[in-house]
Amino acid sequence: MDTIEADFRDSQNNGSRIVFRKVDFRLSDLLTYIRTGDLGLPDIQRPFVWNATKVRDLFDSMYRGFPVGYLLLWDNIGQNGTRQIGIGGKTHTVPRFLVIDGQQRLTSLYSVFEGKTVLDKNYDEKRIEIAFSPRDGKFEVTDAAIRRDPEFIPDISSLWTKHKSSRKAINAFIDNLKDKRSLTEDEERLVDQNIDRVYDIMEFPFTALEISSTVDEEQVADIFVRINSEGVKLNQANFILTLMSVYWDEGRAELEKFARESRAPPKQSGAASPFNHFIQPSPEQLLRVAIALGFWRGRLKSVYQVLRGKDLDTGVFSIEKRDEQFGKLKEAQEKVLNLTHWHQFFGALKGAGFVGKDMISSDNTLLYAYAFYLIGKTHYRVEDHQLDLLIGRWFYASSLSGRYTNSPETAMDGDMNRVKDLNDAESFVATLDKIIQDTLTSDFWSITLPNSLESSAAISPALFAYHAAQLKLGAPVLFSHKTVSETIDPSLRLKKKYIDRHHLFPRGWLEKQGVDDTKIINQLANFALLEWPDNIRISDTAPVEYLPKLRERFNDESWTTMCGMHALPTGWEQMAYDDFLRQRRLLMAQVIRKGFEKLK
Repeated sequence: MDTIEADFRDSQNNGSRIVFRKVDFRLSDLLTYIRTGDLGLPDIQRPFVWNATKVRDLFDSMYRGFPVGYLLLWDNIGQNGTRQIGIGGKTHTVPRFLVIDGQQRLTSLYSVFEGKTVLDKNYDEKRIEIAFSPRDGKFEVTDAAIRRDPEFIPDISSLWTKHKSSRKAINAFIDNLKDKRSLTEDEERLVDQNIDRVYDIMEFPFTALEISSTVDEEQVADIFVRINSEGVKLNQANFILTLMSVYWDEGRAELEKFARESRAPPKQSGAASPFNHFIQPSPEQLLRVAIALGFWRGRLKSVYQVLRGKDLDTGVFSIEKRDEQFGKLKEAQEKVLNLTHWHQFFGALKGAGFVGKDMISSDNTLLYAYAFYLIGKTHYRVEDHQLDLLIGRWFYASSLSGRYTNSPETAMDGDMNRVKDLNDAESFVATLDKIIQDTLTSDFWSITLPNSLESSAAISPALFAYHAAQLKLGAPVLFSHKTVSETIDPSLRLKKKYIDRHHLFPRGWLEKQGVDDTKIINQLANFALLEWPDNIRISDTAPVEYLPKLRERFNDESWTTMCGMHALPTGWEQMAYDDFLRQRRLLMAQVIRKGFEKLK
């Protein structure tokens, strides 16, 4: 390994500190450092985002001798304490370097050379199979046809996992090909040369930028963004997860296992599982909840340094401090991943009328509500029945007001500061209710909310709150005797939805009247939940024409109740379209308010 110190200095320290140095590796060395633990490549059983085509292109570039980009490594010794030697499967349990940029390239190479499986973005296990044609020196993604074609080595992993030398691999390939057809001497010579070149990839040179351990994570993130050609940004959660890989790898594995199992129902019917109909959380999202619960923070900015063992008052790092902070994270994460807590929280959302992910406009809002649920349950010991109603109100209000839409970490930090030093359950409940009251003011209900309904956005917190209110109030489907709650079931996967959003003033009819702006046609106030057979029958008929036939199904009391729960103004079918939209927005806001007040 050759080392060259580059004269690039930290501009924030008057040019007196080396920021990084250039280090050259052979691929074989990198693979050795991964095996021994000197290089902190995350566990191979972590989500791998590259597709097989990119892996093929990587091997093709190396085979041709093309450059494949820098690696970005971060010196992990410095203030992080000493490494432990000879524990577990690796020589060094604490890596000398953390891989900041190049994880996907190194994971690709390590997986192929070692013949190991990886997990895709959906946490399904798979092999990266890359084929090679020795006759023309081409790499391909392996498929069924290639596996049957004797002109290919269908999985180049076999060159290193099955054969001890290139000579044996070459002879085996030529013998197999000769069973299918004859080879000329020139062809044999070409096969020999090309397979040897594949083996030579082991000696491919990599250049890494080794960042000093004295550089903090914000500067590392800045360096990463500046040199990363794909414009990917690192966030604080990325750094904390990397730190977990070093000092508490089983904790990171638990987050990833939980995330993986939340994506599909358990194979065994009735088995406990994090699967739900609201969210498929990532490890980063679960980590944010644990940080909020364990450290009373929404912002992750300083948590990384705290977990490294830094005393924020003195700036001194210590192993004891690091262990203490990881202890807090472990305790918090155990509560976050508790399946009883997890599903009871979703029960609170259902109790508020939100029954699945199609009614969730913001994952941040959901996750922060879960953090408050856990704080109320495990820290302040709020009674379950009271906590369910409280969290239902909190989610309803924070979603409807867009509390965590802009600068969510800042908003959460402010909320954490208001609840972290309370004395008891009563104070906790009162504090959240005060925040809700200060948010959902009279002006909010009468002005802000109706104005927010003047939108055609398909993902709208106001629209989802409106449907939640209809569920909570027991509203029927429009023009039907079935209730909305009877027909909305996120566990059903139907080819055609039983109910659908329908234009009350049909699009075709409006266009005939000269209204051709889709943002006006698709206003939220022009939609209602309707059984799809009625939707089809109405087609492009004017409201004044289709409504009398539907009115015949109901008595006066049922009709009045149904129209009220669907926020339909009296005589709406004869109104000018603009007047109808304006009046219905006001009535929809009233329905949303009634639904919210049912949670008190």
